[in-house]
Amino acid sequence: MHPVAPSWVRVRLRTAPGAAAALALLVLVTAFLAAAVPRVWDRYQDAGLLRAVERATPDRTTVTVTTPQPGLELSAAARAEALRPPALHDQYTKVLQAVGRPLVTDPDQSSYGVRTTDAITVHDPWIPRPSGLPAQIHLVAQSALGEHATVRTGRLPRADAPVTAASVRVEAAVTEETARNLHMKVGSVVHVPAVSRAPLEVRITGIVAPRTPDGAYWSTEPLLRTPALARAPSAGGDPLYYWLAALLLPPEAAPALLATSGHPVRSWQLAPVTDVLRARDLDGLTSAVAALEGGPGLGQVRAATDPTAEVSTELDDVLTGFGRLDDDIGPLVAVAVTGGAVIAGIVLLMAAGLAAERRRAELTLLRARGASLRGLTGRLLAETAVVAVPAGALGLVAALLAVPEGRTGRAVAAAAAVTALACAALPVRAAVAHRTVRLHVSREDTATVRPSRRRTVAELTLLVIAIGAVAVLRQRGVTGAGDQLPAAAPVLVGVIAALVLARLYPLLLRQTARPARRLRGAVGPLSLARAGRTSASPVLPLLVLLTALTTAAFGGSVLAGVDRARDHAALLAVGADGRIDSEDALPAGAAERVRRTAGVREVTEVRVDDQAQAGRTLTRITVAGVSPAGYAALARDVGLGSFPEQRLHRPAGSDGAPLPALASPSVARTYGTDPFPIRLSGGATITVRIVVVRDRTPAVPGTDFLVVDGAGLDAAAPRIALLLTGDRLDASALRRAAGDGAVVRLRAAERAAYADSPLQSGAERLYLAAVAASTGYAVLALILALLRAAPERTALLARLRTMGLTRSQGRRLLVLESLPQALLAAAGGALTGWAAIRLLSSGFDLTAVALPPSAAPTTVTPLRTDPLSLLCPAAAVLLLTVAVAAGQAWWTCRAGSVRELRAGDAR
Repeated sequence: MHPVAPSWVRVRLRTAPGAAAALALLVLVTAFLAAAVPRVWDRYQDAGLLRAVERATPDRTTVTVTTPQPGLELSAAARAEALRPPALHDQYTKVLQAVGRPLVTDPDQSSYGVRTTDAITVHDPWIPRPSGLPAQIHLVAQSALGEHATVRTGRLPRADAPVTAASVRVEAAVTEETARNLHMKVGSVVHVPAVSRAPLEVRITGIVAPRTPDGAYWSTEPLLRTPALARAPSAGGDPLYYWLAALLLPPEAAPALLATSGHPVRSWQLAPVTDVLRARDLDGLTSAVAALEGGPGLGQVRAATDPTAEVSTELDDVLTGFGRLDDDIGPLVAVAVTGGAVIAGIVLLMAAGLAAERRRAELTLLRARGASLRGLTGRLLAETAVVAVPAGALGLVAALLAVPEGRTGRAVAAAAAVTALACAALPVRAAVAHRTVRLHVSREDTATVRPSRRRTVAELTLLVIAIGAVAVLRQRGVTGAGDQLPAAAPVLVGVIAALVLARLYPLLLRQTARPARRLRGAVGPLSLARAGRTSASPVLPLLVLLTALTTAAFGGSVLAGVDRARDHAALLAVGADGRIDSEDALPAGAAERVRRTAGVREVTEVRVDDQAQAGRTLTRITVAGVSPAGYAALARDVGLGSFPEQRLHRPAGSDGAPLPALASPSVARTYGTDPFPIRLSGGATITVRIVVVRDRTPAVPGTDFLVVDGAGLDAAAPRIALLLTGDRLDASALRRAAGDGAVVRLRAAERAAYADSPLQSGAERLYLAAVAASTGYAVLALILALLRAAPERTALLARLRTMGLTRSQGRRLLVLESLPQALLAAAGGALTGWAAIRLLSSGFDLTAVALPPSAAPTTVTPLRTDPLSLLCPAAAVLLLTVAVAAGQAWWTCRAGSVRELRAGDAR
């Protein structure tokens, strides 16, 4: 049989080019998706890691090695030599060798040098003293200043003669910001106190501008670039400030620092290369940093520099924070990917089943004429491989070109798995169906066929696995790598529901067909009888539809839950659709101008005192004065702590009575319902009594607050806030209407800022893509199921047309025949999706996807059902079923053979 196999393949491809093209297209698309998804997720992970490192800024991510100044047991010359550039550069080279892969250092931003760790007070009278305190400076002799700075005025400092600890004069440069704030210019001399000798004269020879101000060279120690207005410790009274700055000495002048009281240290700053960081190397990066901080790398550093050398960095904290976010989001993405993969695999099996059913008679005849099972399956394998392998390879290449980033191995493995399944599905199906030579195959109707023992065992096994997955997920949730079984729980729930409904489907058909016999007309009873006598098994179609509907419901609920969480968090942060705050009084008529701004529906004015003190202990508390009617309407409109407005009104004729107050639970627990005094920041004292308790309130974003009638507050409240409701608010227009000094915050802008990591936005996009792909495969599965029964339906309709069936009755017959399975799938899918979410909601927390870690570190966002995600896909299944059946009936009724059989028939 082997010599004729190539001829067999050629003949099959020529006689059925449409089927071959359809299989090639299905494999190509599926292989493309399978190969692209892991690379897309790799790209989002890499972008998330890069964003986390970039946001951490170089002062946290740079690895800094420091050693104390050379000991006094060395001679003065040896101590000076240890601080000179040649010695430091030699040690710098050896320190770089201690950095292990995959951590890579950036030589352009890394540096070494000597700096003082303690600030030194300088008493030059020409240096500004904001609160009468003298400025303090750090002396820094860092390498490669000329490569990282542009000289604006003067020249770079240099050491024309060897500098030692006894030197009394050195040169230095300062940045433009330092020169502007400390009134320095070229030629200025700063007298730095020295120990047991005359001060060290530091002459400014140049004013420079950083070439890359945000780079690690300047930002690891931001003081090099920008002076700071530091606050001096004080026991009370007004705060006192002084200037803190850095003077940039040439590297050759480093020995001069030994004469100061600034405790100079040698330092090597190793800046990591951020654009080569990969999330797949996260464990290796963490290990490399740990090795430098307290492992073998630290030993190498100390051997190269000093036995007391210390390595410090916060890069490990940044990597750990990203790892936690990845562990929280990854399992949620795995749920979507698993659902899509299962649905795609079942559709491939359905396509193979359709091909096997169409060729059932042909394969039976070949077996009856002596074809061996091995030879038959080999020919079918060759036939499908000729089509599937090139299509799978083309899909893989398209995925690699469309998504150039990411690991190639996983993409190749996924595309190979799709191709292998497509190649093996038809031969295996044929081998199982034709393992025994038969001359006639008895008809197996849906309503009468009995499931085999193998199917029962397989279904029970899947049931046990699904129950275990659900139990594990409810107990501990999905916790990262190694949780593939809990991540597959939603899909397993859909699979079990499909198997159960497939068992119930024949019983439901028999129960429905009996009362339908009493109906008038033949179309209704005939359609139910036809639905029960079809030879197509409902298992795979139901499996695809229910899994797809469950995945769509689950994914839609995840996306809806993310939207709800962000909306609620933004509402808590802003208090309304918009908020205008001002430390000073707003200009006259500002509230009216804001009210007339486009999009503004209502404006509520609130006077906020966040410096008030409550009770005898004078505990600080935030008090908001409001108009009870307007504020109650606002709280009711935004759905945040609504209350009856009359509860905040002071009863008429009771001017001396305590003010009724709305309080947070923490304040209510502290002060109870008895009156207690509140001392306002303006000096006035009021007495309040808590009458309403609410967790949140629009005026104050925190959880410790009091809200009272504004008529009882001091008229000079320190801060005014306008809370706005409306649609499409314009921040620029509101800022112009409120006047200078007003801070405008919009709920929409606050919400948009919550998806600050590519991991979060990537997870949303993947969920949306998984829902779309699942829906597409479900549509394809429905079409395949209808096409599988199309020849039988076409023949039946042609015969019935000869017996007097009209075209409209033919359309109704096909539609009603296909409705039972579609109704079962739609109702079962909606119910299964609801049950899956109810069962698994306790194991999923959407906070990691919805909010950044800094927004709500203790918030839990549970998974809840979304009605639209449950009902819309189910309704789409019904509409598509009706559309396909009606289209098939229209096409069949207009065929030429039918027109000849029913010539002259009218509608």
